[in-house]
Amino acid sequence: MKRLLFVLLCVFGLEGKNYEVKMLDIDEKGETMVFDPAFLHIEVGDSVTFVPTHKSHYVQSKVIPEGAKHFLSELDEEVTYTFDTEGIYIYVCPPHQMMSMVGIIQVGKPTNLKKVKEAIPKLERRAMTNKGRLSEYAKQIKE
Repeated sequence: MKRLLFVLLCVFGLEGKNYEVKMLDIDEKGETMVFDPAFLHIEVGDSVTFVPTHKSHYVQSKVIPEGAKHFLSELDEEVTYTFDTEGIYIYVCPPHQMMSMVGIIQVGKPTNLKKVKEAIPKLERRAMTNKGRLSEYAKQIKE
């Protein structure tokens, strides 16, 4: 069945959806150093385009599912990544990680949920401001 689906996708050129995540200095609620949206639940094969809306932003994966590839963009550059491995991805804006500029992408099922739950306290400790933001985002993970 999976092979048939793969062949149909190739033959008919069906592609996954593309989502946009903006890297913001401040959002419309007044929150500073945020990804918008900060949590996405997508499907395998979907892609996400990260858009820096101000200077000094880029994106780097911190926690990824087994078998997935880490990602790291260039400073101030728009970049698109396709997510081919199911699981949860936690990512940051490295220059603003201490301000808790973090985000989560759930691709299908949370295959690496245990790893994510272990990583969250370590990542939260690095935050000087906006403490607890990552934990709040993680509440949206669907098992």
